[in-house]
Amino acid sequence: MPYDNLIAGAWHAGSSYGENRNPSDPDDVIGLYAQADATQLDVAAQAAQAAFATWSTAGIQARSDALERIGVEILARKDELAELLAREEGKTRPEALGEVMRAGSIFKFFAGECLRLSGEILPSVRPGVAVEITREPVGVIGIITPWNFPIAIPAWKIAPALAYGNCVVFKPADLVPGTAWILAEIIHRSGIPEGVFNLVMGRGSVIGEPLVNHPAIAAVSFTGSVEVGSRIAAQCAQSGKKVQLEMGGKNPQVVLDDADLDQAVELCAQSAFFSTGQRCTASSRLIVTEGIHERFIAALAARMARLQVGDALAVGTDIGPAVSQAQMSQDLRHIDIALTEGATIAAGGTPVQCHTGSGKAGYFVAPTLLAGTSPAMRINREEVFGPVASVIRVRDYDEALAVANDTQFGLSAGIATTSLKHATHFKRHAQAGMVMVNLPTAGVDYHVPFGGRKASSYGPREQGRYAQEFFTTVKTAYTLA
Repeated sequence: MPYDNLIAGAWHAGSSYGENRNPSDPDDVIGLYAQADATQLDVAAQAAQAAFATWSTAGIQARSDALERIGVEILARKDELAELLAREEGKTRPEALGEVMRAGSIFKFFAGECLRLSGEILPSVRPGVAVEITREPVGVIGIITPWNFPIAIPAWKIAPALAYGNCVVFKPADLVPGTAWILAEIIHRSGIPEGVFNLVMGRGSVIGEPLVNHPAIAAVSFTGSVEVGSRIAAQCAQSGKKVQLEMGGKNPQVVLDDADLDQAVELCAQSAFFSTGQRCTASSRLIVTEGIHERFIAALAARMARLQVGDALAVGTDIGPAVSQAQMSQDLRHIDIALTEGATIAAGGTPVQCHTGSGKAGYFVAPTLLAGTSPAMRINREEVFGPVASVIRVRDYDEALAVANDTQFGLSAGIATTSLKHATHFKRHAQAGMVMVNLPTAGVDYHVPFGGRKASSYGPREQGRYAQEFFTTVKTAYTLA
């Protein structure tokens, strides 16, 4: 069946339709999804603008109730959604289920935040004058999300946008429209008035720029590549729009000589290779001090040998496919470049011939560990976004910290150590928005701030109470008593 765009409270056929295929089994067509054009984008933005006046001033209980219903339905349909997510994106079923449950929890959290928005009343320096500081919705928010978290990232943008009284035009990644469509269907049936939430599916090259530049759009929240994010930032600056960007990462995981070896190996395996390494918080640079270096590589390679690569829906699969053939090719190209520059393969490094239901091979890459790398190599400078990690040998903690910070990115950083001194110093001096001590870099909670520094992030933080910094604007009112 064809799946249409949701505009102004009704389902609208696209100017064309695109196939959504399963990366585990490329012959498996999940569905045909509408491709919006600039004209439909314009209608959606205008519908959201028209709905804003009512929604932004409506009672907070109505918003809270709608978000609660959305969260409850997501959780009630978690198995259905997890299967679709695994089928279209390539996460294993357990990983997909965890993401779906996180999305449901996010909507329920922001159902509560609707009722917790606070302000301040302050005395003025002038006698007889009262000062009120309040927060109001921004307007229509353009939301552009990536393919690697098809429901969690949309949830942590859409939920606060609606909670604080904004309207939304949502453009999901064109590789994963299925999960976005079901999320839109759930939102549509939650009781939210028509036009408040709009779904426009299609290629960023067709509707991305019209969305960012549309005069009805007051703010843009984007997660994706540095290249596209930088262009959006420039466009928003020119038109005076508020902008929030989450972009790339080249996250370091430091392993010190005093680390618990088994613990360090397990957290590195999870950080680097689970979700096929397709997480912006994945650890792709493993920075290991020389006293534990050889033992660490041997132990991690042995752990990797036990990882099962295969169909995302199959029981026992640890690592699913790359999301597309293009992404698989990119992973393999980065491995080849690293070998040309002098790296050696400690584990993996090749495609995996894993045949699924149709008999056609999916887009599988063996988890890959590269040894003998230096900080200047491209493998340690550029984001791969696949199950590929490189090991950098260092002398001691001081060199490890310097190498960890030697990157244009600053999203997440981790350290494996039993030293309270080094853990405390690393938390303060790692140039990253999030720091993990003896934990994987790629696991974060839904109720606390998410975001990075340097080229990884721009604008206010996402998630938790900090989301209000982007999705509201501050007003100061003076009253003569």
